[in-house]
Amino acid sequence: MQAIPTLKISISGVRGVVGESLTPTLLTRFAEAFGTYAGFGRVVVGRDTRTSGEMVRQAVVAGLLSTGCRIMDLGVCPTPTVQLTVRRLIAQGGIAITASHNPPEWNALKFVGPDGLFLDAGHARELLDIYHQGDYTKVGGALMRPVEMIPHATGEHVRGILEVLGPLPGRRRLRVVIDSGNGAGSVLGPQLLEALGAEVIGIHVTPDGRFPRPAEPLPENLGALCRAILDHHADIGFAQDMDADRLAVVSEQGQPIGEERTLVLATQYVLGRTPGPVVTNLATTHALEAVAERFGCSVHRTLIGEANVAKAMQRHAAVIGGEGNGGVIYPPVNFARDSLVGMALILHLLAESGRSVSELVNDLPPLCMVKKRLPFPSHRIGEMLARLKRDYSAFPIDARDGIKVNLHDGWFIVRGSNTEPVVRVVAEGLSVEGAEAIAKSVCDKVQACPAQR
Repeated sequence: MQAIPTLKISISGVRGVVGESLTPTLLTRFAEAFGTYAGFGRVVVGRDTRTSGEMVRQAVVAGLLSTGCRIMDLGVCPTPTVQLTVRRLIAQGGIAITASHNPPEWNALKFVGPDGLFLDAGHARELLDIYHQGDYTKVGGALMRPVEMIPHATGEHVRGILEVLGPLPGRRRLRVVIDSGNGAGSVLGPQLLEALGAEVIGIHVTPDGRFPRPAEPLPENLGALCRAILDHHADIGFAQDMDADRLAVVSEQGQPIGEERTLVLATQYVLGRTPGPVVTNLATTHALEAVAERFGCSVHRTLIGEANVAKAMQRHAAVIGGEGNGGVIYPPVNFARDSLVGMALILHLLAESGRSVSELVNDLPPLCMVKKRLPFPSHRIGEMLARLKRDYSAFPIDARDGIKVNLHDGWFIVRGSNTEPVVRVVAEGLSVEGAEAIAKSVCDKVQACPAQR
């Protein structure tokens, strides 16, 4: 397999390893391109806690100021706070400085449009065209304005959640353990939980960017959280990624329930209060359909990517949506994947139902998911997908994003990566063994494809 490149420029933004490929010059040029793209006006900037964050921020500020932008600096904050503030300030856009679930040596820029959504494919290509052409807007010193600090943005985020959902009902305080990974949610996460009325035990909530666990909140990375739940006899545990847009849940038994079920539980609560359409991507668990059916609601599926899901939610007037990686989008609060909103929704479900996390999960369909990635030359992926279409032509196929096939006992999706010479395979079945069998069969076909020879 080819080595993973340390610089990735795509419609998702730019990311790389600091000190290798992600340089101040590159960052300033991208900021200049975004300032040119956004035009004169306000641009919101926020960052996660990575130790390289201040260097990246200064490069971004330099590039934006040189194009005449008015910078609204939130400092260290969750990525969804940046998106929320873009809308509240009616800004021309925003830049979130974060490598999200990448290792600590990485950093990145995520670009936000004036609607508070990440740039979709069309707008991202416009930005990349400006970057590659290098013809950036330039202004003189007289037109450069001081950077404005916006220290209350995180407080507004918490207030917005409380205004929509209110404090937790009931006399018994739920005991919650939160693991923020020393990331951007380290301060705001515990603040929200306390404002909701929960009893909070925090681990890894020092926002110094020195990650005590791998950044992605996968089950295998949550051992400390699982132990803390048992030690403190907590009702639930939450884990955030480093920019606090994704949320993982651990039960009162100290068992990770899988990031796919974060959106499912949040959806169950929302549909119980406000039935309506649900939107998610093609690779998210089909347990969502089962929950939606209980309330007579529909599920609409989109291409993978937060921007695609958010745009479809607007088209369908969805009451909730998101992605199976732990990303919950709840429009009454924030049109963005938001771990803070996810925590509030799930805690309200616990408080109002009087049930435990384990009991709620046991009521969901017993579906299991397996995710694989395989090396594959990017320029031959189309040929491989065409072969899979022929092999599975007897089954319902969705070819909008790679190929998704609905089988009798589950489903799978195969798609090429936008940034690496790999294909990703996701399979879901009625058991772990069933999902593994589906995934193995598909992976065998991919690896046997003539494109590999």
